[in-house]
Amino acid sequence: MERLIGIDYGRKRTGIAASDPLRIFASALETVDSTKIIEYLKNYAKNERIIRFIVGWPVNMDGTPSEAQSDVASFLQTLQKAFPDVPIEKEDERFTSVLAHQVLIDGGMKQKDRRDKKSVDKISAAIILQSWMDRTSGASAAIDPMSVPESLSKKKTKRR
Repeated sequence: MERLIGIDYGRKRTGIAASDPLRIFASALETVDSTKIIEYLKNYAKNERIIRFIVGWPVNMDGTPSEAQSDVASFLQTLQKAFPDVPIEKEDERFTSVLAHQVLIDGGMKQKDRRDKKSVDKISAAIILQSWMDRTSGASAAIDPMSVPESLSKKKTKRR
């Protein structure tokens, strides 16, 4: 099946998300060591047809390049060499970490567990991908709630 892949690239870790086959919802997949991202994507491509990469593009609040932008630009070159036939789009990633933290809070994840940045990275990738899909399709959809692992989505409520 054809998939769009969202990527939140970082020096240490990279969050990855995928679209559903109809390209309506983004689902968080995994956070992998950045040195192994190309290997992970090649393995993923053995089972799913990747038709486009959407990569978070780091910019400052005033729109100027952020400190991390050169790292992402270097990664984009590596990605293009590894997947020469797959188009790559850049998507503004401002606020994605803040939004990802809020998703974890709303999902009932404990504060101690939210310190694990792997969860934030893959949810940030889903937000980047969903943002691109919403912007380019003209539709407005949400992150697939089924993509949040059950361990993160159990929200405790008080009984009255």
